[in-house]
Amino acid sequence: MLRLIGEGRMGGSMARAARSGGLEVSIVGRGFDPQRLEGDEVLICVPDDSIAEVATRIGRASSPPRLVGHTSGATGLDAISTSGASDGLFSIHPLQTVPDSETLLDGAPAAIAASNPEASEFAEALASSLGLEPFAVSEAHRALYHAAASISSNFLIALEQTAAEAMTAAGVEQPRERLAPLIRRTVDNWVDRPNNATSAGLFVRDLPPVFRNGSYSCLLCREPLPDCCGKSYSRPDVSMTAVLPTVSIAEGLL
Repeated sequence: MLRLIGEGRMGGSMARAARSGGLEVSIVGRGFDPQRLEGDEVLICVPDDSIAEVATRIGRASSPPRLVGHTSGATGLDAISTSGASDGLFSIHPLQTVPDSETLLDGAPAAIAASNPEASEFAEALASSLGLEPFAVSEAHRALYHAAASISSNFLIALEQTAAEAMTAAGVEQPRERLAPLIRRTVDNWVDRPNNATSAGLFVRDLPPVFRNGSYSCLLCREPLPDCCGKSYSRPDVSMTAVLPTVSIAEGLL
């Protein structure tokens, strides 16, 4: 039986996916009894800062579980090393936003990592059974993977919120509704036209003057544009997919 620890957004969504996949699953809160986990596969679905604490509690069982994993993208497997898992450690991180405990995860990519081949095989099979599409990310590259995920989601939201605030400051009502079609089309273009440098529809030359000279830096060498290493998209005739702001957008526009 698959045991899920954590009854929040991730735990509830993973339980739903498990039942949809025909798996035998139980879900418990943080007040679980470690002695009842003997022989089971356990997946910790709690916030990152609570993972190690839960793992230590699991390790207090007289006969710890066979396999123990977590669902964090940023946290390494060392955080659950105190669980005492007899056959290995693993992680499954759905590359998807999970706003509530009923989020559908079917078809979402999922990064997996494991401490040994057996745990890796289990993690891949479990992810597939949950309706996820697993791919491997090594522990050495976990931080970089999580940074990419955060940039594509959290950072994007921060940018769009700043854009909405700039629209409001410009006197435009309902800024989110006005910007939504542009945002959706831009993302669709980026997904559907990966080889088209202009697919994002945004160019360095389109930026306000405050951002054109030294306000953006190359992702590779971190030097201000355009005086950078030239190995990323730093010319005004290509899209901005390889530059990041080094000054506050809000300070520049509002």
